[in-house]
Amino acid sequence: MKEQELKRADWKTEAVAGVTTFFTMAYIVVVNPGILAAPGTGMPFSGVLTATVLVCFALTLLMGLYADLPFAVAPGMGINAYFTYSIVLGRGVPWTQALGIVFWAGLLFILVSVTPIRVLVALAIPRNLRIAAAAGIGIFLTFIGLKNAGFVAADPVTLVRLGTIDRKVVLSLVGLALTVLLMRRRNPFAFLAGIYSVTAVAWGAGWISLPSPLFSRPDFSSVFLKLDIWGALKPALVPAMIGILFTDLFDSISTFIGVSHATGLVDKDGEPRNLKEGLIVDALATLGAGLAGTSSGTAFIESTAGIEMGGRTGLTSVFTALCFLPCFFIGPLAGMVPPYATAPVLILVGCLMFRSVTGLELTKLEDALPAFLTVVLIPLTFSITQGLLWGFVAHAALYLLAGRGRELSGMMLALAAVSVGLIALEHGGW
Repeated sequence: MKEQELKRADWKTEAVAGVTTFFTMAYIVVVNPGILAAPGTGMPFSGVLTATVLVCFALTLLMGLYADLPFAVAPGMGINAYFTYSIVLGRGVPWTQALGIVFWAGLLFILVSVTPIRVLVALAIPRNLRIAAAAGIGIFLTFIGLKNAGFVAADPVTLVRLGTIDRKVVLSLVGLALTVLLMRRRNPFAFLAGIYSVTAVAWGAGWISLPSPLFSRPDFSSVFLKLDIWGALKPALVPAMIGILFTDLFDSISTFIGVSHATGLVDKDGEPRNLKEGLIVDALATLGAGLAGTSSGTAFIESTAGIEMGGRTGLTSVFTALCFLPCFFIGPLAGMVPPYATAPVLILVGCLMFRSVTGLELTKLEDALPAFLTVVLIPLTFSITQGLLWGFVAHAALYLLAGRGRELSGMMLALAAVSVGLIALEHGGW
């Protein structure tokens, strides 16, 4: 941070803002390893938890010291579900190769962030498709949350059905209601309180037991630097790499631009302050996540809570980063949290992302259908990539058919052409 900005900063206000941001997003320390270490992935919970905390601490600190922005960084919700349920479990990709995919996506993101390509891509992608992607990821997350709660279950005939409403489902719904109540009161502990309450009741009822010991040293041996960089370069894995890149890019640009304009963090020209530096840190969060052993990191929208508390400089992020340090040692306690305790978080985060659907332009079919396909294909194919690729293709094709080809930029046509190639590469059967 610049010396003059340090002098202007109100340390007390920035500290309060940083702690507030931490508590609004601390749930990721439990939820992220719970998703990535799901049965069948082979990833150890303790290793992913350490990787999650490492990304949160190191990249949030870098966001403060280098980009001088009050944004916290953590493994992104949605992309972690995509990593687990689409890439690892859905396609059978070993988790080491999946981490390699994250690494290469981060490297591409860095190249995009330091060149004019960043602006070209950001301007080329229609607002409708960006909104649709957020809404589709929201449904994706909510579906996984309902599944983890036991509210929906697999069915051999109808694919899914309503699950058995047992005591665990009821407890999860109670946790959801409590979290909503606290969110309505703008309580920064809302997510954590919901997770803690459900876990405490489950422990009191004897459904789960306390670990021994309660605390442990960080696990840097199981997933840290275990990525398969070269194995991730298989042609069939390129679509997943591009999907992570675009998702990270959308998420980052939307967060930085949206939050900056809403909170006044803009420069004299009205542009988001230090956008290039922020995107570089975001890109490093993706690359670094692959090295650390987790899905890609990104600037968290929960940073808004700290900004609303008066956080304006990188000092806010520095204080948030320091709050993550004790989390390195809570692995055993975090591991006792059952999936139905974190399910309400997935459902609510999904709901919050889905709210963006109100901004969709659906009057004309050439706008409505690509957005609709993007929204529904993400959850139905369990793939963010497929929703994005088919959205790009449908948008370009329908605009050409509707006689609006002149409205398509060269970059948009290039994205559509690349999407056709990636779809053929991954799913071509001829």
